[in-house]
Amino acid sequence: MSGAPATRPAARHPLIELRELAKAYRTGGLAVQVLHGVTLDIDEGEYVAIMGQSGSGKTTLMNLIGCLDTPTSGTYRFDGEDVSRFDADRLALLRRDAFGFIFQRYNLLANATATENVEIPAIYAGLRPRERTARAHRILTTLGLAGRLAYRPTQLSGGQQQRVSVARALMNGGRVILADEPTGALDSKSGADVMALLRELNRRGHTIILITHDPNLARQATRLIEIRDGVIVADSGRARGLAPVGAGQPHVRRTARGPAVLWPDLVEAVKMALRSLRANLFRTALTLLGIIIGVGSVVSMLALGDGSKQAVLSRIEAMGSDLLLIRPGARGVRVRGEPVTLVSADADAIAGLPNVAQAVPEFTAGATLRAGSSDYVTTVNSTSAAYPLARKWRAERGTFFTDSDVKSHAPVAVLGQTAAANLYPPEFDPVGSYVWVNNIPFQVIGVMAPKGATTSGSDMDDVLFIPITTGKARLFGRNYVRSILVQVDDVRQMDGTQQAIAALLTARHKRQDFQVRNMADVLETAAETQNTLTFLLGSIAAISLLVGGIGVMNIMLVSVTERVREIGIRMATGARRLHILLQFNTEALAVCSVGGVLGVLGGLAVAKVAQVLGHPVVFSLTPVLVAFGSAFATGLLFGYLPARKAAAMDPVRALSTE
Repeated sequence: MSGAPATRPAARHPLIELRELAKAYRTGGLAVQVLHGVTLDIDEGEYVAIMGQSGSGKTTLMNLIGCLDTPTSGTYRFDGEDVSRFDADRLALLRRDAFGFIFQRYNLLANATATENVEIPAIYAGLRPRERTARAHRILTTLGLAGRLAYRPTQLSGGQQQRVSVARALMNGGRVILADEPTGALDSKSGADVMALLRELNRRGHTIILITHDPNLARQATRLIEIRDGVIVADSGRARGLAPVGAGQPHVRRTARGPAVLWPDLVEAVKMALRSLRANLFRTALTLLGIIIGVGSVVSMLALGDGSKQAVLSRIEAMGSDLLLIRPGARGVRVRGEPVTLVSADADAIAGLPNVAQAVPEFTAGATLRAGSSDYVTTVNSTSAAYPLARKWRAERGTFFTDSDVKSHAPVAVLGQTAAANLYPPEFDPVGSYVWVNNIPFQVIGVMAPKGATTSGSDMDDVLFIPITTGKARLFGRNYVRSILVQVDDVRQMDGTQQAIAALLTARHKRQDFQVRNMADVLETAAETQNTLTFLLGSIAAISLLVGGIGVMNIMLVSVTERVREIGIRMATGARRLHILLQFNTEALAVCSVGGVLGVLGGLAVAKVAQVLGHPVVFSLTPVLVAFGSAFATGLLFGYLPARKAAAMDPVRALSTE
């Protein structure tokens, strides 16, 4: 049952010394005195029975001796130390190292095996897993439970459950065994076996304090103390011929622990948290669902938001971030009809400025195209040969028209992909064919590469290009242009170039009847707008994560309420407030962490589906880390309040909860 380490030197004082110990409980505004100045000495190795009827105060006295409760007044010394002034954590350490409890209702954890129940005190003592498991098996085997090591309490008889309770009391040595009505829930044979076990433990040197109302059980002790109405009325006296002090008491080598949470504590907290979550699997799944939805929303929304941002910026960049766009009409001045202040000669003048690579005039208008039996309405852009260079837009088939074509007013045209697809069958190459533009024939000399849509959603490929001179002379009959596109050599000097253009045009027109737009500014504005939209999407998704966190806190509060007795058991076996706080906070963290992982996977899956359906999506590590980190922080934050409530419980009240 236990080893035989070196015996402790004989004590010069009683192991337990009570002096004028009193305890009162306050019910509402009324104080109820339960113990009235109890004075008592108990030597190490004694077998003491404290007998009394219900309400006599015997259980309260046991709770005070076992450090489950604190006295209202008086002093209590254990092995010479005044423990009546200990705080909750020091009392927990004393319970862990010196006391073992045997309860009438066994107080075993229902979701733990016999071995796991016995190991609990050693967990809080810092014993290594392999050592404590071996020790638990050894004690259970000695108590006749070798074949029941992996059984849960519901699979054991009452007598077997009480033996598990005895084994748990012995796990850390059990210097003092406090047995509260240990046979009250047992049949006569099982009760006799437990009493015989207590006698054997006393013979091996354990101090036994038996709480009972049965005189027959009390007479089996070597000392009988009777209590009535909170006062000791009889004491048979301290026994003689006690077993050698400390003889036969097991010795547990404890790992030194400071006040900080060490890695083994966290590992054990995770194990206990997962065991508890498995015991309420359906409720855990529902709690996980809130976190999964929250994290998944954040991941998918940010991926879609970043994808939309990149798509918009790509379209703007495709138009050219090194471009200046000049339009007729002064900013803020309304003009009736179409402003006609820009001409092709302005573009030629701008082309001569420093840092200007290309200056491209444009006149766009709608027109009807006909090729064979196909008619199609599209936009015709009459421009210069430098257009492909400025727009970084190449011809996929054939070629773009040249400066000589512009100078000679050549009736040539270049089709965009959409216009070509609507005029010709897919297998037909339009290069070399003729297209009629408003009944004027043009020879198709090229087809542009696909460009895509603009930021406003219009199709850039739905266009036909012709030389600007040809458009003026043969198609539109207009001498002015609707815009001038300027490409700069050095983007860093774009602001200076913009000012030079403004000065040049003002000098030419004798007034400022134009507007110059910087495409880099447009790009920056679009980026800021998209960042705002992405943040908005992420914030909306974060609300669902917040709701999931509130659900976690609610479930944890319910869990604390349901597991009050478990908390009391853990405190009675040596758990400090820090251990309880760590356990329940770890459960919340476990829920949020598992939910975070599943949410990340779900969010990525949703984003992937959206990508397959054609939506722009950007996968990056940052949203994943942000979402998972938020889930972890949610568990830490929303798990703390329920955990703190559990850690602040009084062990006596927790144990008495039904």
